[in-house]
Amino acid sequence: MKETGEEIAEKVIFDDLHMANALFGAHSENLRRIARTIGVKINAKGNALTIQGEGLDVDLSKRVLNDLYSLLKKGYPLYPTDIDYAIRMISDDRNVSLENIFLDTVYISSRKRVITPKSLAQKRYIDAIRKYDLVIGIGPAGTGKTYLAMAMAVASLMKQEFERIVLTRPAVEAGEKLGFLPGDISEKVNPYLRPLYDALHDMMDFDRASKLVEKGVIEVAPLAFMRGRTLNDSFVILDEAQNTGPEQMKMFLTRLGFSSKAVITGDITQVDLPENKVSGLIEVQGILKGIEGIEFVYFTDKDVVRHPLVQEIIKAYERAEERRHRQKNSL
Repeated sequence: MKETGEEIAEKVIFDDLHMANALFGAHSENLRRIARTIGVKINAKGNALTIQGEGLDVDLSKRVLNDLYSLLKKGYPLYPTDIDYAIRMISDDRNVSLENIFLDTVYISSRKRVITPKSLAQKRYIDAIRKYDLVIGIGPAGTGKTYLAMAMAVASLMKQEFERIVLTRPAVEAGEKLGFLPGDISEKVNPYLRPLYDALHDMMDFDRASKLVEKGVIEVAPLAFMRGRTLNDSFVILDEAQNTGPEQMKMFLTRLGFSSKAVITGDITQVDLPENKVSGLIEVQGILKGIEGIEFVYFTDKDVVRHPLVQEIIKAYERAEERRHRQKNSL
């Protein structure tokens, strides 16, 4: 390992020109992305690279390039955003194995896109869903909590591990008061369930998904519709759980029947309930902590897999919240 501040230049040679070109990207765009993010200079000639910069940065660049090259050789379809995730993970933990994460295929969507974890927390999350009957994923928007849970659910349904999928979320922020909204019940709840339909149709052909919904094999419904039911042989997902009250959370948790699995997702920093009402997701962390068969997985802004700006936006809001908290305490 080189000392910080020491400027060096190192050469990296790849054994397959075709695979090296795939790694470098069209017009060397992937190399520019790595150079820009880490802060080095990379020059390519044939299947060889010269990396210039501070020692630690050059070491990081080499590790990222070699690991991504290994993924490509194993048939992994490299996306530009994967480079950002790889840099982030290796920067945080030099012992991380990109192969263990990126090659863990959760599901292949109808668009032939491979759905895999993109961070250590996402890997822990899908491993927990495989192992436990109740998994609670907590973290900011864009970390893949709901999307990965749905991919796991659809994959399990295709393997006939469950008879149906039930997708649910609180219909409105203040206790699901649907009566004041215009239209029939379908028209009233559709806007609140739209994100679940969008994720579903991203994974399955539209016609196939629609037929499964019509047959009741896949059910998308507001949380209020879960009351009084027992869900056997089902993969159940509760989304936006931060907007459940304690009684709603208890109601949902006690719906779980035999041979079923439940995943609860939410962001405890985005509670839309009235100020005097406790979030069921916040409360449940203390109530269920330590119970065997239940696993909590926490995500941070480092796990955001949307546009890179989303990560910066989340950090900015967290800083603003910390300032407000300090000002409030100083009064």
